[in-house]
Amino acid sequence: MQLLDGKTLSKKIEIIVADEVKNFKKATNSVPGLAVVLVGQDPASAAYVNMKKKACDRVGFYSVTHEMPEDISQETIENTISMMNDNPSIDGILIQLPLPSQIDETKILELVAPSKDVDGFHPFNVGRLTTGLDGFVPCTPLGVMELFKEYNIDIKGKNCVVVGASNIVGKPMASLLLNADATVEICHIHTDNLKKHTLDADILLVGVGVINLITEDMIKSDAIVIDIGINRADNGKLVGDVDFANVSEKCSYITPVPGGVGPMTIAMLLRNTLKAAKAHAKERV
Repeated sequence: MQLLDGKTLSKKIEIIVADEVKNFKKATNSVPGLAVVLVGQDPASAAYVNMKKKACDRVGFYSVTHEMPEDISQETIENTISMMNDNPSIDGILIQLPLPSQIDETKILELVAPSKDVDGFHPFNVGRLTTGLDGFVPCTPLGVMELFKEYNIDIKGKNCVVVGASNIVGKPMASLLLNADATVEICHIHTDNLKKHTLDADILLVGVGVINLITEDMIKSDAIVIDIGINRADNGKLVGDVDFANVSEKCSYITPVPGGVGPMTIAMLLRNTLKAAKAHAKERV
């Protein structure tokens, strides 16, 4: 068994991005800018935003966080996004999810300018991903594909089973795998006999938020296991959706939690923001 070390790879990517930012600054006399909207006091969301802020600082981005109270109005968030859409210093806009129940999440995500949608959630970018065109791809699935590339894992023709059908992870993950010529199956909460499906997987990708959902009897020998889940166990430790201790004895590759997919998500956010900044700089010439 070999660990797919996202922590080490993400550091390599940060070094590359930081070098590109220096060159970008010389060429344009500006730096990439990322704005984050954080609503409420959810500790996990706040921790993620703080990690993203630190990553931006490390590579030389300009970053700003718009912190808003839990009872914020739809109109106020919309006005903030419109302001960021019009701000030439902002290249990427990130809406930290989930949003409070009184907020129309779909409308908020659709309001972000597609050229600044570095999370890849706008229908414009979703459509481009589905049809295999260039655009912004959600950072977590993109990070998984980068891990495959780093470890020379050929997914062409492989049976890939994605457990979880969210718009953020499952669906875009399936699209990326399809675009790479894998054979893809998506399982979800209504899938009957999950084990029957996971046992067929050459590559199993899981992101649903259920501790120990995948056990060693649910995978075939030498399968590749990508654990995208992140949960806090009763003892306070961060764990994934896979029974790591036992599954790791049977698979060929596996991502640890923490230190696997998580760091790659932030690395891809940096890369997407730099991509947006380069595109905006070209438009200004």
